Amino acid sequence: MKVFRSERGSAALEFLAAGVVLLVPLVYLVLTLGRIQSAQLASESAVRHAARIFVTAQNPVAAERQATTAMTDALADVNIPLSRARTTLTCSPTPTNCLAPGSWVRAQMRVSVYLPFIPPVFHLDEYARVVVTAEATQRVSL
Repeated sequence: MKVFRSERGSAALEFLAAGVVLLVPLVYLVLTLGRIQSAQLASESAVRHAARIFVTAQNPVAAERQATTAMTDALADVNIPLSRARTTLTCSPTPTNCLAPGSWVRAQMRVSVYLPFIPPVFHLDEYARVVVTAEATQRVSL
């Protein structure tokens, strides 16, 4: 006499198991790409506005202060502290006179985006990051 086990309900169980195995990495991918994209958009916006503000300022001290404020605000909009970003403002052809007519002001930013749900065990969270860069150049009006 053969005893057949019923396979009733096994399709639903297989669907749930396969769904979880595929869904969890997909959700993680969406969260990670969302963070990276928001950091990229924020850094692009930050350097573009910082360079524009710098070239329209009245003096170099105010220009640097206002440009730094613009970068801080752009990053704060997406909850990225300025401590995770490295920013530089450079001038050419004369670095000592940034606001001379015809000079070029270049703003650069590197932002570290940490991957979600990486525990700080053994400092793994410091290595699980993506660096996003942005750059903008503006000319001082003649």
